[in-house]
Amino acid sequence: MNHNDIYARLKELRIELPPSGAPAAAYVMAADSGKLVYLSGHIAKKNGFAWSGKLGATMTTEEGRMAARSVAIDLLATLHAHIGDLNHVRRIVRLVSMVNSTPDFTEQHLVTNGASELFNEIFGDAGRHARSAFGVIQIPLGACVELELCAEVE
Repeated sequence: MNHNDIYARLKELRIELPPSGAPAAAYVMAADSGKLVYLSGHIAKKNGFAWSGKLGATMTTEEGRMAARSVAIDLLATLHAHIGDLNHVRRIVRLVSMVNSTPDFTEQHLVTNGASELFNEIFGDAGRHARSAFGVIQIPLGACVELELCAEVE
């Protein structure tokens, strides 16, 4: 990739990376192992606060999808802060999605598409990744979605 390609793509998509978040407990936001960078779970936020809600009760699948997209942007901000240049990302390897949902809600995979589709839009084929998406009874601070990411870097 040419230098600044990813940033040009972000600009085309009208995405501005927020400041990287800080850990909320006893962990780090990112850890390296060889060429892999593992990002800690990031919760959905709205107006700087936890985006609370439960899919199947207080939120629609489309709202959850938008929340997952917003978390993906926060993950990119953390990755940028950790490696210094998103053009060094060789590929998004794995995404883990936890969706705060009712027992009968079965569209966690569609909620998670909000993040997956964004990574594909930004990184092209290098944004295609393995993933898991599942429902959980609760997420810290009542957030509706939490995502973890693993990326390969140069």
